[in-house]
Amino acid sequence: MSDDLPYYLAFSYFPGIGPIRFDILLKHFQTVRCAYEASSKELLQVMGQSLGEKFIRFRTEFDFEKELQEMISDHIHVVTREDKKYPYAFLNLSDAPICLYVKGDLNNFDFRENSNDLYFAVVGTRNPTAYGKQVTTKFSRELAEAGAIIVSGMAMGVDGLAHWAAIRADKRTIAFLGCGVNIIYPWVNKDLYYKIIDSGGLIISEFPPDMTTMKGHFVSRNRLISGISRGVFVAEGLKDSGSLITARYALAQGKDVFAPPGPITSEQSQAPNILLKDGAKLVTSVEDILEEYGLKEQELIQNTLKDLPEEQKRLFQLLSQEAFTPDDIARSIQAPVFRVLTVLSQMELSGIIEKNVAGKYQIKI
Repeated sequence: MSDDLPYYLAFSYFPGIGPIRFDILLKHFQTVRCAYEASSKELLQVMGQSLGEKFIRFRTEFDFEKELQEMISDHIHVVTREDKKYPYAFLNLSDAPICLYVKGDLNNFDFRENSNDLYFAVVGTRNPTAYGKQVTTKFSRELAEAGAIIVSGMAMGVDGLAHWAAIRADKRTIAFLGCGVNIIYPWVNKDLYYKIIDSGGLIISEFPPDMTTMKGHFVSRNRLISGISRGVFVAEGLKDSGSLITARYALAQGKDVFAPPGPITSEQSQAPNILLKDGAKLVTSVEDILEEYGLKEQELIQNTLKDLPEEQKRLFQLLSQEAFTPDDIARSIQAPVFRVLTVLSQMELSGIIEKNVAGKYQIKI
């Protein structure tokens, strides 16, 4: 546990300080501890009279040990900006969360700068049409099967469908909440909440435990959904939909935005159609997204590996890295050249590999 955790928690719990004001304090005081332990006079100068007085009163009453013990009892993990498990993508935000509160096993995920994990957001209306339900489920399931980790907001409608599609594909998913992670909202998604955790996924919020939902919280939540994701898929939504806010956050953050074409007679197609006019990438199949991130090739590799005998699987994995001659392969796996040639011939006849102009074998995808 970081020595500075009590101070991060205190600033996160105090309702008058958000990420931007927290950054102002850090810039002035240099460290989170110095900011928390500053004199009343200096705090009043930096925060202003009203807010400063409230914070000075708050810090005399805040019981770090009590709050931490309650989180431990409720299996809630706290991740600060100094923690190695804090998502690198959030550090680039102008309003990076002070803390993240997490339910689920963080060890199942890699949030580092050069992570191989691909986080992809699927968002949309709370009232999808039959078309929207079909599109959401199909894209979410196929993206998850191809290796993407589906991110959404656990709301009714598109969000819930996206999470369930990933879970039913036996894959991990991440839900960002606009309330404390120990509060199930909406209650109708109670089963989904527990299933996300039980299936190896995460429930995350920047809001402290027990904090209830407020309108502004959902907007804040949306910037994290897009912030952690490489791309955002907007399935359906009205012209003033929250999914449009998520998409606009994504564009401001330099992320990709995708949308399916929708019938112009449907109000729920307004958000995707507006985005397409504004330059979002039109997708008619999941392959359009997979190719964008090189996931199609990975999916084909994984599907091919499933059906191969053990000897061929070993060679296929080696050749998926780079092309090799039979002699190179034999040395690498410490097997007789004649045996390697036999297996290579079988794989070549099956159309799995091919020999290039340099006489080296490579996978044929």
